[in-house]
Amino acid sequence: MGCFHYCCVAKEKFHRKSIKKSIKGYREAKSLASFANISFKTESSRHRYITEELRKIGKGNNNITAKIFSYRELSVATTNFNPDNLLGEGGFGRVYRGKLEGTNQDVAVKQLDRNGFQGNREFLVEVLMLSMLSNPYLVNLVGYCVDGDQRILVYEYMPNGSLEDHLLDLPPNRKALDWNTRMKIAHGAARGLEYLHESAQPPVIYRDFKASNVLLDQDFNPKLSDFGLAKLGPTGDKSHVSTRVMGTYGYCAPEYALTGQLTAKSDVYSFGVVFLEIITGRRVIDNSRPTEEQNLVTWATPLFKDRRKFTMMADPLLEGNYPIKGLYQALAVAAMCLQEEAGTRPMMSDVVTAIEYLAHSKEEACIEDSLDSCHHGRNSQEPTAAARGSTVLMDRKSF
Repeated sequence: MGCFHYCCVAKEKFHRKSIKKSIKGYREAKSLASFANISFKTESSRHRYITEELRKIGKGNNNITAKIFSYRELSVATTNFNPDNLLGEGGFGRVYRGKLEGTNQDVAVKQLDRNGFQGNREFLVEVLMLSMLSNPYLVNLVGYCVDGDQRILVYEYMPNGSLEDHLLDLPPNRKALDWNTRMKIAHGAARGLEYLHESAQPPVIYRDFKASNVLLDQDFNPKLSDFGLAKLGPTGDKSHVSTRVMGTYGYCAPEYALTGQLTAKSDVYSFGVVFLEIITGRRVIDNSRPTEEQNLVTWATPLFKDRRKFTMMADPLLEGNYPIKGLYQALAVAAMCLQEEAGTRPMMSDVVTAIEYLAHSKEEACIEDSLDSCHHGRNSQEPTAAARGSTVLMDRKSF
């Protein structure tokens, strides 16, 4: 714990570029809060309300930049939602690749399952969230459709699919992600959560952080997607938001699963799970493995306490091509995020700081030099990201 505390203190002193955009307008925030928690007696009233509210917020609101599409436009873009253009499907509905007529922009078109009970509320929340939030690490909402009973979201197209596609259960013809790319993705995803928790006003709790919701562009830069379960975080003197437990089994923080009390630290836990998946190449729940290895967190927890077993946790597909100190540092960050007590987990800004050098450092020598400067005061400059992140490695008792 002491090592991570040092890292946090150093970060406060260190001035670095970061994205500090806030959502403008108290009235919009208040509206978003009410939308996120609204319920309806009938499905028809739900449809009418969503259509009317989206029309109202779309008029005269400079912050809502998403375009309103007709069903015909999206049908043309996806060639009548041709199965050949299907990118994937989930509880919300199906996602198709499309090309917008006129601009030739490639997009991902997510069509709501009209029989889904929760779909309409999630649709409305996602439109509002992505319209009012702006960050390079969040997927861009191009537009939406509320034509008749159709509910469709249009996103920027992410050509490399999801993190899950490149990390878990890889087909024989797909190359595994190298260590540097994995750390780059983890760092970008952490910055997305950092923005939601610490820059957005009011703060937002993502609530569904998992590998399949981290999308990758052509250069494997990550963006968070699927905000249908997002909730506004506690404000003022409130410590948590009480809500029905939602999310994906294995990724939910234990205190949230037990009590329904949601905080930003719930997302920190979920990040720890995904970061552990990134390091190990294992699914959080994998029933094909031996009983003692089926739950990733349960399997990893005792291994965190024995440095001699750290290399056992690295993804075999890396074939040993990773910096050993980088592996120790990454596992230290994962262990801190996965603390059972929410209060002992770090903030996402501290996580970003701790893994920053993993994504950007070129060689271990510069890490050692930075550590010397940081701990022995060889110069008067503030510590680098490498030095601040590497302090976790210095305290072998941090496990």
